Amino acid sequence: MKFGLFGSALAKRGGPDLDSGQGFCEWVDYVVEAEALGYDSIFVVEHHFTGFGQVSASLNLLTWAAARTSTLRLGTAVIVLPWHNPVLLAEQAATIDLLSGGRLDFGIGKGYRHAEFASFCIPQEEADARFDEGLDVIRKSWTSEQRFSHHGRFWHFEDIIVEPPTAQKPHPPIWMGAGSPDSIRKVARRGAKLLLDQHASMALTIERFNFYKDEIEKMGRRFDPMDVGVSRAFFVAKNAEEKAKAIETRFANQQRLVKADASPGGQKSTASLLSFDQTLDAAGDSALFGTPDEIAAKLATLRSAGIEHLLLNGPTGSRENLRAFARDVMPAFAGPAGELATRKQPAFVNP
Repeated sequence: MKFGLFGSALAKRGGPDLDSGQGFCEWVDYVVEAEALGYDSIFVVEHHFTGFGQVSASLNLLTWAAARTSTLRLGTAVIVLPWHNPVLLAEQAATIDLLSGGRLDFGIGKGYRHAEFASFCIPQEEADARFDEGLDVIRKSWTSEQRFSHHGRFWHFEDIIVEPPTAQKPHPPIWMGAGSPDSIRKVARRGAKLLLDQHASMALTIERFNFYKDEIEKMGRRFDPMDVGVSRAFFVAKNAEEKAKAIETRFANQQRLVKADASPGGQKSTASLLSFDQTLDAAGDSALFGTPDEIAAKLATLRSAGIEHLLLNGPTGSRENLRAFARDVMPAFAGPAGELATRKQPAFVNP
């Protein structure tokens, strides 16, 4: 199995005695250690106007991480295309791909938070059309060796050639977040890789994985399980009390997520990301929380379904958790599927 990381750094607001950059610097140090421990990638979110300091300029942050690492894949999960000038974004993404030696994974989405669209003064009902046009322009920007013009519904460019070129050819891998059958089908037909969210149940995540696999194979293409990144919250607990506390914290954070998406009229979001069951039991089911053996049992279930690529979201900046997972869980899943390594801890039961 391949294990990467998923999440966000925080930059707190405050007075002259608060270093707002500390959270970003600590996150970069965390990422550097993750590479040394054997993690494969880091995927960073994009959010705006939250009031609690989530990452807004993800490519800028990843550029700093790129300078401090040498092998770690640098992913966005996701950049919201409807909010960005696609040509400027193509230039910025190509720049980090070059500087990192071709390590960029370009994860994109159409957005789901009403407040963010409202604050940008962009109608949320335009998200799909803006996403489609933006993606077309970005792909052409990365692959065209000749000058071109574009006159669309939202963007107009005249006689441009986009520089610099990307290091990866024909362009960095494109990842898309999706959850509904129709959205997953579109990801497959666009030739993109799939990002699955961390809140869906184990059963629903496996169902979505299989749907994408079927769509790829229907088109006559070879399915690679590494083309699906499954996000999961993770926490290596010492005992049942620690595990229970972590689940309660996760449940509270999920409620904050739902509140952040609330529209003024009280309309319920149709985003698949927010379709999870809002119960304490569901919060525990969807996460990789527990002792190493408990976590390994869940990973074995995912692996038996064909899932091989995990993106892990842990307590912000917790080096202890990062190290514990690398030491006590990852080695058992280092080999090919069906060849679980023997561990010194009591063996878990492969369900």
